[in-house]
Amino acid sequence: MTTAGTGQAEADRGEKGGVRTALAGLTTRGRSFLAAGVAAAVCSYVLGQADLLRVGLLLAVLPLVCATVLYRTRYRVAGSRRLSPARVPAGSEARVHLRMDNVSRLPTGLLMLQDRVPYVLGPRPRFVLDRVEAGGRREVSYRVRSDLRGRYPLGPLQLRLTDPFGMCELTRSFSTYDTLTVIPRVEPLAPVRLSGEAKGYGDGRQRSLALAGEDDVIPRGYRYGDDLRRVHWRSTARYGELMVRREEQPQRARCTVLLDTRGIAYEGAGPDSAFEWAVAGAASVLVHMLERGFSVRLLTDTGNAVPGEGGDGFAGASQESADAAGLMMDTLAVIDHSDGAGLSRAYDVIRSGNEGLLVAFLGDLDEEQAAVVARMRQRSGGAVAFVLDSGAWTREPSDVPGPLDGSEEWLRLLREAGWTVLGVPRGASLDELWRHADRERRGVAAASGGEGR
Repeated sequence: MTTAGTGQAEADRGEKGGVRTALAGLTTRGRSFLAAGVAAAVCSYVLGQADLLRVGLLLAVLPLVCATVLYRTRYRVAGSRRLSPARVPAGSEARVHLRMDNVSRLPTGLLMLQDRVPYVLGPRPRFVLDRVEAGGRREVSYRVRSDLRGRYPLGPLQLRLTDPFGMCELTRSFSTYDTLTVIPRVEPLAPVRLSGEAKGYGDGRQRSLALAGEDDVIPRGYRYGDDLRRVHWRSTARYGELMVRREEQPQRARCTVLLDTRGIAYEGAGPDSAFEWAVAGAASVLVHMLERGFSVRLLTDTGNAVPGEGGDGFAGASQESADAAGLMMDTLAVIDHSDGAGLSRAYDVIRSGNEGLLVAFLGDLDEEQAAVVARMRQRSGGAVAFVLDSGAWTREPSDVPGPLDGSEEWLRLLREAGWTVLGVPRGASLDELWRHADRERRGVAAASGGEGR
């Protein structure tokens, strides 16, 4: 939950433009009374009826007096907004809590509260608040829901002041607003291994290195406080100074999630489009792997990665997993199609990285891009690709995932390079495809004689 900053709305008392502001706040009823009063005054002059003049003056003065009193009324009202939650999956509801505090010494009159929300979140909420005593408060709430991911501003809050006769209505706005983040839907995935021949990949904690890297093979110099039992005597004799072994630093298994965002690789739009399925799939895999203790990186075809705790873009220690997941979900909430035509930038990033699991969500591929994806397998311990063919998404969904028409050659190229490849039909369940990928990998491993186990 997040709490918005508190803002205050107060009736202005500026003299310049005050009359114009007050008259602009006249309602239809107030304007009608004013027009009727002027008409009655003119008729009384023409007809010579003094009583009609008094009626006309009463009708004309009443809305003017109401506007003047309302404009000069000094209300000091503080408002706050609280979102619960501030980050919500697409298709789910969030509740917005509004709180109004009368911080003045005078009670308020009738207040009309209105919050400004984007059209995609639903109708604009309006509330009528009765008289708020001095030092009192009122709390109201409303719900918002969006099937489209994104970041949506809420506010600013508007307060409408009205007189008891409904002759005049003035609006005061608060300065603060909140942002509701609608993230992609996250589908729970089965805890399959998908390991096999994948070096550096497994249960997430079972694989560790005795040393942190190649540089750690050479012992370092002795520092005050080091345990003497860690002294490396051979190196000490070699370098002529006291040397100690470095502490063992287990290396967490890594996973890179590659999301193809090329605009030319997808067709259609909306919550049921292929691109939205790919975004939701990437989000599900990221959350799943973080929960299993992996160091995770989100990579796009542009070569941009969401930075983690480490300098290489991977999410860091387990206690930071929630923050890393939130950062990646915020990125996926606003991610859109790129103008790129290839995946070479992503390949450059993967080529310079360390081995680990690579999970890719790809759109339409041609011969050149299929070759680039095939080379990515060389720097990964294991690779799984979910390919979304635009032609398949224009047909009826299939219950059993299988080869995609017109893409068998490129899919075969990826399989020969060592990828586990699955075509994604429209409306497919990622969890079922996830399990299917594990079964396919196990079948390949069994056919090769259990190599890599």
